Amino acid sequence: MYTVITVPAFNDNYIWLIRHENHCLVVDPGDAVPVLERLAALELQLDAILLTHHHQDHVGGVTALLTQFPHARLYGPKHDPMPEHHGQWLDDGDQINWHGLSLDVIHVPGHTRGHIAYHGHGMLFCGDTLFSAGCGRLFEGTPAQMHDSLQRLAALPDDTLIYCAHEYTLSNLRFAYAVEPDNRAIQQRIGLISKLRQQGLPSLPSLLGDEREFNVFLRCEHDSVKFSAEKYALKCLENPEDTFAVLRSWKDVF
Repeated sequence: MYTVITVPAFNDNYIWLIRHENHCLVVDPGDAVPVLERLAALELQLDAILLTHHHQDHVGGVTALLTQFPHARLYGPKHDPMPEHHGQWLDDGDQINWHGLSLDVIHVPGHTRGHIAYHGHGMLFCGDTLFSAGCGRLFEGTPAQMHDSLQRLAALPDDTLIYCAHEYTLSNLRFAYAVEPDNRAIQQRIGLISKLRQQGLPSLPSLLGDEREFNVFLRCEHDSVKFSAEKYALKCLENPEDTFAVLRSWKDVF
């Protein structure tokens, strides 16, 4: 009933089109050009733009798209609004309904203060919060906020398909291997994703149930992850939140 189309942009961004018949939504259009090209090629009508946060590589194409499709609605985070545009600004618990598709809004601060994700119909559009095998940098939020945000997303069903905004999977897996070198799921995933990338194919979407096996940022309660974080930090860590904070700092310089 719904098809998700991958639109590569810049060096490693992904813009997502959610298609229903000849209508679509676009998620995080940092660049309008590849989106307009795909819409024209597929003869699609753009009904709405969904934003997860305010960074330019996610919002840079909004003005051009609204110029081309003036009746398209703009949705974005209440705490990361775009004041130069009229839109519907969303907070935790809000919902978007479109052609039978209901998307629940989840406030996931950490990468930015107001970052949101959209979840529905087995799909999660999570911007720069949760990546395959990784998570976003902390530009505006705290480790505690990001850890809590990831825990909320990790509580979604196993069969949730993760549509994040960057092709970072292989580099994330290399870090995960440094943290958990004996984790077979990480070893196997590196082989799988390496083959996909060699063929020029995206590593996404990823299943949330799989992510719990190889994404170390979702595994902070595991002894193997805690041990590596303690070894790196040269101190005892009291709880998974502290482990997460060390892992994120470690990844920043990995």
